[in-house]
Amino acid sequence: MKLTFLGAAHEVTGSCHMIESCGKYMLVDCGMEQGPDIYENQEIPVEASRIDYVFLTHAHIDHSGLLPLLYKRGFRGPIYTTCATRDLCEIMLRDSAHIQMFEAEWRNRKAKRNGGEEYVPLYDMEAADGAIKLLVGCNYEDTVNVTEGVKIRFTDVGHLLGSACIEVWLEEGEEKKKLVFSGDIGNTDQPIIKDPCRIAQADYVVMESTYGDRTHGEKPDYVEELTRIIQSTFDRGGNVVIPSFAVGRTQEMLYFLRQIKMEKRIRGHEDFKVYVDSPLAVQATTVFNKNQYSCFDEETMELVNKGINPIAFPGLSLSITSDESKAINFDSEPKVILSASGMCEAGRIRHHLKHNLWREDSTVLFVGYQAVGTLGRAIVEGAKEVKLFGETIEVRARIQVMAGISGHADKQGLTDWINGFETKPRRVFIVHGDDKVCDSYAEYLRDAFGFVTEAPYSGGSYDLLTDTCLEVGNTVRLEKTKALAKKRSTVYDRLVEAGQRLLAVIRRMEGRTNKELARFADQINALCEKWDD
Repeated sequence: MKLTFLGAAHEVTGSCHMIESCGKYMLVDCGMEQGPDIYENQEIPVEASRIDYVFLTHAHIDHSGLLPLLYKRGFRGPIYTTCATRDLCEIMLRDSAHIQMFEAEWRNRKAKRNGGEEYVPLYDMEAADGAIKLLVGCNYEDTVNVTEGVKIRFTDVGHLLGSACIEVWLEEGEEKKKLVFSGDIGNTDQPIIKDPCRIAQADYVVMESTYGDRTHGEKPDYVEELTRIIQSTFDRGGNVVIPSFAVGRTQEMLYFLRQIKMEKRIRGHEDFKVYVDSPLAVQATTVFNKNQYSCFDEETMELVNKGINPIAFPGLSLSITSDESKAINFDSEPKVILSASGMCEAGRIRHHLKHNLWREDSTVLFVGYQAVGTLGRAIVEGAKEVKLFGETIEVRARIQVMAGISGHADKQGLTDWINGFETKPRRVFIVHGDDKVCDSYAEYLRDAFGFVTEAPYSGGSYDLLTDTCLEVGNTVRLEKTKALAKKRSTVYDRLVEAGQRLLAVIRRMEGRTNKELARFADQINALCEKWDD
């Protein structure tokens, strides 16, 4: 039994871990790295076609975003996840493929002008659709017999609709071990979804630490604060523009806005309009409604049982087409505009910023984390002007941040979760945190509560039977210039991936008739002879 850490080790994104047991290779998450590399990630040490199963904690791209690439390279096994995560991945993986293809098209137009090399997207829509077909939806708390010696169970962890920690039972002969992968642990008392559940027992725990060095502070009254911002902005005659992540945060804001509308908190503008201008957010909202009975918390279900849709209300408009999006800015009445992306790096929000940032009567309200180097971060930090679509826009609107909204548990929430185990795990691996945070949180759990902890690096591996480290992993930080360089896929990479896919097809040919095998071998040899000079 072996556990290898491949992604989100001393880094926040790109979650991926591999289990070897019972003669099988299993991945827990296969996420895309977002932002700069701090440590070079270890590639999956076996061919994609040899991976037997993937267990997926939730739909966020830093946990699911490389599943289409895995498919493209030959993986054809089942991807086990919750039913709600399956539904969200259907839209999010296609959206990710669209972004990959759009970026490649843009880069290749630029390359043609300056004689640059062709840029190949990580994957396309065909690969996304292929990965989506492999998704297997599971109910919370159901034990799933994956194969002989391997069982799994998904438990709600309160981070996102459908998010789960995954319990994995392994049995080889007389040896039995239980692993728990926390996924991203949710904040408590969030609207709509449930609080994180507790797990009773595990031999090994792989635990995230995103906010392992800080607390969110006292929880504000979101409805009261949002009411105040909307009222003052509307009284000035302006719009409230909210850059909002399409999945999760947008639905939370709709929950608050419904309450504001229902309680008639806005005076003089009772019939104000709310626009959700993001096709992905609109699709995600539909998925939320579809999965309400399995994922909504008790308070939200009280509304549902009364026949009230908790994220819909009179005056809400969902914009799908580009014409509908453009029409929003020709409406002179004060309104609330929710649009993606949440960090203002792409998407329709940039058009709404162009039309509202220069207006002294409008407010731009940030309700999510703004990463260093993003347009959203620049605006929050007081930029006097920004560039949008080649035009310089002065920042005259009121810039406000609604603090405390986070889908991640803070240090106290993380600690409450791990202390919820009835018996201490044999070892707790701390992952999915900034470089220093992984180390400091591992040290905190060790010193304050007596846990045996490790903060592994990418490529680090452990023998679960002997509880020993087999490989330390890559502890050398990348140079800054390399760390900030964007990964790119070349035409040669595409050829290598085609070869991996061919190998995957060959593996699946076992059991065919001798005639079929001989014909396929002849075709491969003929192709090789053509190019073998």
